[in-house]
Amino acid sequence: MKQEHYKILVVDDEKDILELLKYNLEKEGYQIRTAKNGTIAVEIANDFVPDIILLDIMMPGQDGVETCRLLRQNSKLADAHIIFLTARSEEYSEVAAFEVGADDYITKPIKPRALLSRIKALYKKAKSKKSEAPVVKIGNLMIDRSSYLVKQNGKEISLPKKEFELLYFLAQNPNKVFNREELLNKIWGADVYVLARTVDVHVRKVREKIGEQYISTVKGVGYKFNPAN
Repeated sequence: MKQEHYKILVVDDEKDILELLKYNLEKEGYQIRTAKNGTIAVEIANDFVPDIILLDIMMPGQDGVETCRLLRQNSKLADAHIIFLTARSEEYSEVAAFEVGADDYITKPIKPRALLSRIKALYKKAKSKKSEAPVVKIGNLMIDRSSYLVKQNGKEISLPKKEFELLYFLAQNPNKVFNREELLNKIWGADVYVLARTVDVHVRKVREKIGEQYISTVKGVGYKFNPAN
């Protein structure tokens, strides 16, 4: 896919930031739409179906975390990458962002060149995943990478994007133990700064949905998937 075909939705309540990002991204050949709040962003995303969504956290009314949660519920946006752009650097804000399905988290002030580099890194990672087997079947679990669909005993289970990717990766590598750093690099990417605790939070949430027995904790090392279950 040529770069000019990539569609990006920029969401921020600050007009100057919208104009700055729109100018720099259009100069690189991206198709750009903007939204000044989360409610408008959800509506535009449904019609525009962007490849990337740049999303501010602190907005009046519906904040970025809630907006991200709603965007992740839209099946049209299953493959969209969501990057948070925020002035907030607290740990709880970052954890909340990744819990609702963020792919990256960048603190302001925004540096356009650095942002473009992160966007390109996301696409490089996405391209490498296309070579993976689309469906993993283990026991009563069916994990379909092409549609981000998980079924257990024929019943569909809803997983946010990063929870899905974590489960899919571990299931593709049964009985192999991965430490937190390896999982952060594989799921979030080496170019994305994510707290190690984020892995623990996502593992806990996946276990709550598919059962404790599938993902084991290897004390002092990391996590592994148990295919026998």
